[in-house]
Amino acid sequence: MKEFSNDIDKILFTEQQLYKRVKELAEEINNYYKGEPIIAVFVLKGSAFFASDLIRWLNMHVSMEFMSVSSYGQETISSGKLTIKKDIDSDVRGKRVLIIEDIIDTGITLSTLKREFEKRGAEDIKVVTMLSKPSRRMVDFQADFTGFEVPDVFVVGYGLDYADKYRNLPYIASLKKHVYEKKD
Repeated sequence: MKEFSNDIDKILFTEQQLYKRVKELAEEINNYYKGEPIIAVFVLKGSAFFASDLIRWLNMHVSMEFMSVSSYGQETISSGKLTIKKDIDSDVRGKRVLIIEDIIDTGITLSTLKREFEKRGAEDIKVVTMLSKPSRRMVDFQADFTGFEVPDVFVVGYGLDYADKYRNLPYIASLKKHVYEKKD
């Protein structure tokens, strides 16, 4: 990952810390569902690494679904409007849904998704996120299961990106401002 070294400000969570926390989150989720089947909704693209690692540790039947939504595009600030680019294929009526997200920033995406699954008749909807950035909330929203809280810095790695770069870093790091701040 040498080509990224000039862009990374600080490693916030190492590969080992992520591995340990994912196992702990899985245990919390296992204790909540007590073996009942769930539909795990991977919110693409950011959650792919986290979601794949997480469901390996779950001890219930897990149906996987994929949803692509956006409120950012190529920007670093949410537009406040959610666009569903790819919807799930399953009917969630009467089912338990676990939405898996990489980071909760403004809260707009997840609060909107949760309402959408409520409208579709899901019996139970829970949200797990690897990261939470409460200082950026624009709506009142909390995940049911949270890996780590992060300060108001731009984070990349372990699925998180800036302009579709840095997702493949095995750790989570803050990005140097010169990379994403626009120069006039």
